[in-house]
Parts: sequence; structure tokens; C-alpha cells
Amino acid sequence: MGSDDQTEPSAASVPPPLWHDQPTSPPVSMWSPPSVGRSLVTVPDQTAPVVKARTRKGFILVLAVAVAAWSSGLLGAFVGVKLANRSDAPARQPSTLGIDVAPVRDTPLPLLDVPTVAAAVGVSVVAVQHQVEQSGEVVGESIGTGLIVTSDGEIITNAHVVGDAKTVNVRLVGESEPRQAAVVASDPAADLALLRIDATGLVPATLATPDDVRLGDQVMAIGYALDLDGDPSVTVGIISALGRALETETGVLSGLIQTDAAISSGNSGGPLVNALGQVVGINTLVVTAQSGATSNGLGFAISSGTVQAAIGALRDQANGQVQPAGFLGVNLVARHDGGSGALVSEVVVGSPADDAGIEVDDVVIAVDEQVVDGQVSLVGAIRGRKPGDSVSVTLVRGGQQLTVDAVLTVRPPD
Repeated sequence: MGSDDQTEPSAASVPPPLWHDQPTSPPVSMWSPPSVGRSLVTVPDQTAPVVKARTRKGFILVLAVAVAAWSSGLLGAFVGVKLANRSDAPARQPSTLGIDVAPVRDTPLPLLDVPTVAAAVGVSVVAVQHQVEQSGEVVGESIGTGLIVTSDGEIITNAHVVGDAKTVNVRLVGESEPRQAAVVASDPAADLALLRIDATGLVPATLATPDDVRLGDQVMAIGYALDLDGDPSVTVGIISALGRALETETGVLSGLIQTDAAISSGNSGGPLVNALGQVVGINTLVVTAQSGATSNGLGFAISSGTVQAAIGALRDQANGQVQPAGFLGVNLVARHDGGSGALVSEVVVGSPADDAGIEVDDVVIAVDEQVVDGQVSLVGAIRGRKPGDSVSVTLVRGGQQLTVDAVLTVRPPD
């Protein structure tokens, strides 16, 4: 009670989304068949005869040399491990560099030149891999894609790619050996995570200005589909819809970009780019058909505007500054009359919604002039705002449209 995201499932709702690097439910990162084996170690024969020293002096000399050698070896090994750990340990602090964001366009996009754009953006795309363990045993492998966002090694990817891992392996285009990356911060509800490798001079991607992303724009998805050997795969399509909202097992994703560019297992965390090579979104999931329904080309990407804000939030999280989500104070149910909007089923007494005069059976159709198509869309719109934010809520009551203002508060404990 009192949670904006308490909803009633709808039988006519969109089939549940699947992470696009997971062939079957539940929505977590793709599991490859575990490849775990035991190495064979040759143990020296400890029954071999030991030759006795001929003299006590000789024995003492041999023993002294052996102890000295053993001590030196132990010290060397200790120092070596420390140095190796120091040199291999990735930076766990977020970058302080800015994110490259393209200026607002005043000209139309050119036609998509696939080879040119792929070459330009490909240097900023990385493969992400880590072994998944349960109870200390390797049970699978998570494979995904990441995008370099700063020249000093900051990388954005999906949270479901990294899972609970503290470090993952990252491989840059043109390299054969992986680099270790620290998981600096992760937000499963937003399905985004920030990684950092120890590197300089990298080529960061450029994010598109959100207002420049339009329905029908040609786009290209780049990523390590199916973990195939070699460079990342590219697929092309268009932006099929904007502002989509979907509920996952870890939260509500709103403001999503829908595309018909083919997205496969392993594409998670990779970029969706326009004809100028600007990143319009981070590929995150696909929706598959349920029994009695069909679907094709339903891929979704987290928009560049959301990604830009999330990078700042993830950096704050890494620095110990966690921003609570905003709270309106309504419970919602799905509409079954063919209409759109979020139907209010309950208003929490004393909540911002109550203070603003929102009532049961009101249908919310917009927040700050952002269209609300359904209950998931409203949850996403509110959770994207902070306590203290004032929001303008447009609703329909008894066939009449009206607008009320509410000041969000901190979400109470569930």
C-alpha cells in the first residue's frame, strides 16, 4: 500500500520483455553452457630416496642455502603478487570527464552509410564477459556489449550483463586479450551499469541530443551478437516508436526507443546509432510472442537522454550519493475499455496525489506534457523525478480534462 508501482496485471498487456541476451525467461543475462573442467597436476614422487649429507658442516651449509633460497622466493612471490595486483587492479572511481553530446541539428540526417558509421563507432564498442558463479562454482557465462563514454576508460553497459559481479572482462576492438574492468556502479531498475578500465587515449562515443531523435530515422545496432568470434556485428533498421515503457523484473523502463533493427543475444549494452554515428540509445531488450500472439522486430533501447542522466546518477552512486526516487502516492490498474492512460485505483491519504486533489477513477494522460499511455508509463515518469520536484499532472475525470500540480516526496518504505 502506498507504492506507485503496485499495479494489476492485465491479460491484454504486452507480452513480457526478454533481455536480448537471454533466449528464455527470466530476464537476466545470457547463460552460455558452463565450461568447467579440472586440470591435471603432476605431483612429484615423494617416495624418492634422499641422499644424506656426508658431513654435518655440509648439511648445515646446504640447509642455510635452502632456507635463504626459500625465503627469497617467498618474498619475491609476495612482492610479485602485490605488484601484479596493483598493476592489474582497475580504477574503481568514476571518471571526472564530461560526456560527449552532439549539438542540436539544424539539417536533416543523411542516408545511413553502414561501413562508414560502423568504422567510426566500432572503436568505441567493447565486448563484456564474466563467469557466473553460484555457491563458489561456475554455472555459466554472461556475454554482452559495452560502450566507451570517456577517454580514460569509463564504459556504460546494461546492469543485467554484469549482474552481481565486482569485476568483469572487457575486450577492445583490435585487441586479442581482455582487460579487467571494475563495476563502478550499477542500477538494476534502470538496467544500466558503469564500468572502468585502467586506460587513457580511448575514443569515446558521442550521444545524440534527445530532441534530434525522430520516428523513422535510420539506425544501426552494433554489438557482440551471440558472442561470435571477431569484430562486433551490425544490423540496420529504423526507429519504430518513441517513449515506450515496459516493466521488467527489476523495475520499469520508460522513454524507450523501439526499433526493428535486429537485436540478438549478446547485443545488450551496445549502441543504437544514427546516420551521423551518434548514439541514440543503448540496446537493452526485445519482446517475444506469447501463445496466440506474434511479434517481429520489437527491440528496445534506453534513450540517449536517459543514458546521459544515468551516467551522472551512477557516478553519484559510486561516490556515495544516492538520490531517492520521487513519490506521487497512487495505485494503478490497467484499462480494459480500449482507452489509454493510467487508471487510478487508490490514492494514498496524505500523499502528494491526495494533496493535489487526484481521485480514484481519474485517468492520468500526461505528466509535464509528457504523454502517459498506461500505468507503466506513469510509474516510469514519476520514478524519473526526484523528491521536491513539482509535476503537472493532466487527467480525465468524468469526461472532462483538467490539470493539477503535485510536489513529489520521498518514497516511504514498502
